[in-house]
Amino acid sequence: MADPRTDEHDRHEEQEATAPPETREDDESTTEEKDQALDRVILEGRPRLHRSWPDLIGTGLVAGIEIGVGVLALLAVEEATGSRLLGALAFSVGFIALRLGHSELFTEGFHTPVMVVLADEATWGQLLRLWGGTLVANLAGGWVVAWLIATARPDLHELSGELGREFAQAPLDLETFCLAVLAGAAITLLTRMQNGTVDDVAKLVAAVGIALVIVGTGLHHSILDSLLVFVAHHAGQEGVGYGDWLPWFGFVVLGNLVGGLLLTTLLRVVRSQERLMQWRDSHHRSAEAGRS
Repeated sequence: MADPRTDEHDRHEEQEATAPPETREDDESTTEEKDQALDRVILEGRPRLHRSWPDLIGTGLVAGIEIGVGVLALLAVEEATGSRLLGALAFSVGFIALRLGHSELFTEGFHTPVMVVLADEATWGQLLRLWGGTLVANLAGGWVVAWLIATARPDLHELSGELGREFAQAPLDLETFCLAVLAGAAITLLTRMQNGTVDDVAKLVAAVGIALVIVGTGLHHSILDSLLVFVAHHAGQEGVGYGDWLPWFGFVVLGNLVGGLLLTTLLRVVRSQERLMQWRDSHHRSAEAGRS
């Protein structure tokens, strides 16, 4: 006669084997903090890749509007003070709004969504869909806010022209590319820092710090700097037409991708290989159990 306790133990072992990592009864003394952080990343990021088209476009539009509000703060403060660093500090309201509003910025998609895909919780096609839809929506939402800024604040036209030309007319050389790579790495570092803590105050401090790095040091960020170009264009400034902007934009998007994926995300993938394998194995076992 079979021992009921043995049968119960076997059932428990089978449930543990097919359960996703976040539901397993891991020994806290052996579960590393980086694995717990990765679990949070995957659990929080998974819904982002399974959004409907209306939801995806809506969250992207809102992010463009929020970055546009940050651009308004940047222009107003720099115009009043003449200080780029103070303007960068003012711009941080845009990154804070992104965090509190849970909207979707294109350059924030280089870490969390990639980890979700590598954990087999979404597909590469869904990742490309997220990137493409978010990028277009960010630009569309920001374009509208840029028109509003140019119309409502004529006193900012000259400064917007100076800043817009700084980017739209930047040479497509190694220096510009490196500035774009650093911006991609910085914004992805922001994502990693915010995912690495549950403390809301720490998340807001990280947003302010990275805003200072990106804006204060003149890095090239594809969405933020595009909105500065759009404000200048709407203001009728010279040298900031769409023909000036588009080659720069494509070049900087590539640099942002390299910085976000290779300098920051790839290192996290290397550090988290074992935990990602656990997620993939769990996904495959769950799929097999569902077919049986």
